[in-house]
Amino acid sequence: MKPLFLEIRRNPLLWLLIFVPAVLVAERLRSEAHTLLFCLSVLAIVPLALLLSYATESVAAKTGDSVGGLLNATLGNLTELVIAIVALQSGEYMLVKASIAGAIVTNSLFMLGASFLLGGLRHHVQEYNRIGARFQASLLFIATVAILIPSILGTKETLRPTNVVQELSVALSVLLLMAYGLGLFFSLRTHRELFGGETEEKETAWPISLALGTLAGVTVLVALVSEVFVGSVQQAAVTFGMTPAFVGFIVVALVGAAAEMATAFSGARNNHLDLTVSIALGSSAQIALFVAPVLVLLSFFVGPAPMDLSLWPGAVAMVLFATLTAALVTSSGRSAWFVGTVIVMIYLMFATTLYLLPPSSSMPSAASTAEP
Repeated sequence: MKPLFLEIRRNPLLWLLIFVPAVLVAERLRSEAHTLLFCLSVLAIVPLALLLSYATESVAAKTGDSVGGLLNATLGNLTELVIAIVALQSGEYMLVKASIAGAIVTNSLFMLGASFLLGGLRHHVQEYNRIGARFQASLLFIATVAILIPSILGTKETLRPTNVVQELSVALSVLLLMAYGLGLFFSLRTHRELFGGETEEKETAWPISLALGTLAGVTVLVALVSEVFVGSVQQAAVTFGMTPAFVGFIVVALVGAAAEMATAFSGARNNHLDLTVSIALGSSAQIALFVAPVLVLLSFFVGPAPMDLSLWPGAVAMVLFATLTAALVTSSGRSAWFVGTVIVMIYLMFATTLYLLPPSSSMPSAASTAEP
């Protein structure tokens, strides 16, 4: 346990762990205080996500490059996945879909852009492996196409049988998982030499028993806190003048990616931009190709009704433009602070638009699509 306590002492973000018992106690004593519970749960999820990241890295460090890369790839967005599963069980389909779209946009725009900005303020010009960036962008584009198709069909209510979008979403989810697996095989096995950029290693990996124990324990805590978060989000959103779509697209995405952002920003400031680009685009691709289809398939077992892949038109447009922007700005393999500024500005435009002009209604059912 000593490495865990040392990590908590030296990292101020982990001091927020005090909010984990605080939110669980508050939920027992003041279950009607939705705004308070919402704020406490957000503060509690951030350090838990960071601990999950440390535990995953430590397990990966003990298992070798190939298995370690697979673990980092599949567990990198565990926080977002747990939050989405809890929301899925509660039937909060708008929150789930908004969090999927928001995570893709946040990681590929805000995380990437802010990293370029922070790194560019310290270093005049930065370079990174553009082959890896193009690879991640291509995976992200595949997922964007998969989301675009059922979303377009979902707006044509009178031109399709009611179950077509659901069946199509299941088929596309299977294809996305296949693409994700093949992408891992390509990057970790057959062509791994193409992705051998700089990485930032942890000074000391935790013992495997501590890492596995932390991974299991923190996952349970994330599930408990996520239950409080999902239960309070609707009333809290009304208090703050937000919709579940905005909360999922912006708040959940930022909170869930807090740990990855800290690593990405640190890598950019230390001129390890290969690490930063890999985290930002890799996380986006993982959300789109792994988390989203897994949630669609899980909805048949844990949700009140099956969920499809269709999004409201505004979200589809934002995901598409985020993907195209990420592919465009990373094609050169070089970056400066103004490139980051441009990307962050696009993200802020999306966030402002979603806040001021949200979808006119939440999704009434799993298979329906919110109005633009």
